[in-house]
This record gives sequence, C-alpha cells and structure tokens, in this order.
Amino acid sequence: MIIGVPKEIKNNESRVGMTPSGVFELTRNNHQVYIQSSAGEGSGFFDSDYEAVGAQIVKTIEDVYSLSDMIVKVKEPIAEEYPLIKKNQIVFTYFHFASSEALTRAMMQSHAICIAYETVEDPDGSLPLLTPMSEVAGRMAIQQGAKYLEKPIKGRGVLLGGVPGVPPGKVLVLGAGVVGIQAAKMAAGLGAHVTIMDINMKRLRHVNDIMPSHVITEFSSEFNIRKRIQTHDLIIGGVLIKGGKAPKLITADMLKLMRPGTVVVDVAVDQGGCFETTKATTHQDPTYIIDDIVHYCVANMPGAVPYTSTMALTNVTLPYVLKLANKGWEMACQEDPVLDKGLNIVHGEIVYKGIAEAFGWELSS
Repeated sequence: MIIGVPKEIKNNESRVGMTPSGVFELTRNNHQVYIQSSAGEGSGFFDSDYEAVGAQIVKTIEDVYSLSDMIVKVKEPIAEEYPLIKKNQIVFTYFHFASSEALTRAMMQSHAICIAYETVEDPDGSLPLLTPMSEVAGRMAIQQGAKYLEKPIKGRGVLLGGVPGVPPGKVLVLGAGVVGIQAAKMAAGLGAHVTIMDINMKRLRHVNDIMPSHVITEFSSEFNIRKRIQTHDLIIGGVLIKGGKAPKLITADMLKLMRPGTVVVDVAVDQGGCFETTKATTHQDPTYIIDDIVHYCVANMPGAVPYTSTMALTNVTLPYVLKLANKGWEMACQEDPVLDKGLNIVHGEIVYKGIAEAFGWELSS
C-alpha cells in the first residue's frame, strides 16, 4: 500500500503522523511511504531521517494526498484539505466529528474511509489511541493552569504548591479518566490540594487507592460542582463521551460563583467542551476572560510538546497502520473488532452511533 504523511497545518501543530521508526516498519513490510517535505521538523525529525529508512520526500501536501492510498496524520483535516481527500482513500487520524458538523459533512462528501483514533476501543472500554494524548493533555493542563494563575496573566496570583506558612492552591478535576488521573497526579506532585469528581464510583475508588492523601474524591453532581468551584483556584475539565459531545458540567451562570482570577482548563474542547463558555483557542492565542475567569481551551494541547507527543502517538498507532496497510481496511476491521470501532464514516455514510446522535442524523446500518 502507498501511505502518505502530510505536514500538519492546524495552528501551531508541530506533531507529525509517523516517526522515522514507524516508517522503517512500513517500508520493511514492502509498503511505500511518502512524507511531505519538512513534515517532521517540528517534532525533531528531518527529511534525511525519513529518507534513511526508505521514505520518499515530496514537496507539497497535494502530492501526498494524490499519491497515497492511506493518509496517516495527527489532527482532523481542515477546510483547505477537504478537496484533497479522494474517494475510497483511507484517512487515519483524530477526527472528533461530533464537535464539527462542517468536517463531518465534508468527509461524507469525500466518500473516503474515515477511521478515527479516538474511537478505536479495547474490549475493556479503554481507548488505546487516545490514551497517550490524554496523558499528555492531562499533565499539560496543570502545567498551563499553574502558569495562568499568575497575576500578570490575570490569574488569582496563587502558587499551586504554596510555601511554608501559606496553604497550597486548590485544584478541581472533573472526570476521573485518563486526563483526570494524570492531571491529579501532576497537581498532587506540585503539592496542591486536589479534588477529583466523577459519576463512576469504580473510578473514584481506583483514584482513592492510588493517589496520596491530599487528593480527595467526590461524586460528581451539579450541587457538588457548584459548591467546589467557589473555593478552588484551578478547574480542569476532562470528561470524555466516546465519539460524542462532552456534557456541559459548568454553565455560564456558574462563573459568577468563582473567585476572580480562577483558571478553567477545558481538555474536552475537541468534543465541544464541558464548560458552556468554552470556545476553541490556539497556542498562539490560548486564553480569554469571561466574568473575570481565565479560560484556557487550546484544542491541540499535546502539539506544544511535539517530540514527546509524536513518539507516544506512533507507539500506539503503528500496529494498526500496519494492519490496514497489510490487509486493507475491510479485512483489517473485519478481523480486529478493536480497530473496527474506529470506523466513523464509510463511503459517505455515518457508521458510528455517537456522531449520528450528536447531529440527530440517521445511522447507517
């Protein structure tokens, strides 16, 4: 199969869909790989690194799409890529369709095979291709939140870890999944007081077992959220609905309950966000303020640490890329029910329930 890796063109997105190590495995299996020139430079990989493992370098993104049977990338295609995608072409990437009707319609019109990293699902319900980026985003949420709590950036002026004689800051984490646990781990490591909330008691028991004593758990309800946001300095939204829109756990009126300078970080922004006041931002312009509350809602947080993120992503996507390349998408998905869950749009039809439900559309049988 011919696999193409284009350069990401979303704002400040420096990750790349495949490392040279991954390309080596593909060429070793007799597949042809086209890499767009300079596609890997943001992650620390150069054209010469890819050529050394058998890839061919092409100049333009148009070349990559026109030559390839399968496109492997990181972020969803943006508007200027829509016309480049061919009928029957496999596009393997993060899509997050439920947050964008325009993207969904464009991919339906392309009649491509859209396989989404974020809905590939193991039998235990875990999401193996989303997990590493959720781990990165969860840790970064605290890193960024701590920075934006500083007074020059309109935060409360709170040091999360505190100092002797001064209590530490308070962090509220909504969601005890991968993002939430990683965020809580980082915040606890800084010495902050952490409250993590979820509606899944099994997850809360797990958190209680593995976290230090200054991380407490609480059942998530509107009443409890309204109570906690009045006293916490940094609020992390890390709720995931597989393939669907995130629930709005913090409504616009709740901002008035928070203290001025409180920072909210919405890691669920790719799925529409779990704060009602969320709107996607970029690394170039990452924050905005509503009712004196600092919002950080960058839609591609792991793109700020591209070397780590690209390595982590290729570690988990490569086995599936190899299956798709070796067997074709139909046989690969037929034989592997985990990969089959990644099918979102096929030949213009929505085949993933969460997307159809998000827009009130009909699900293809």
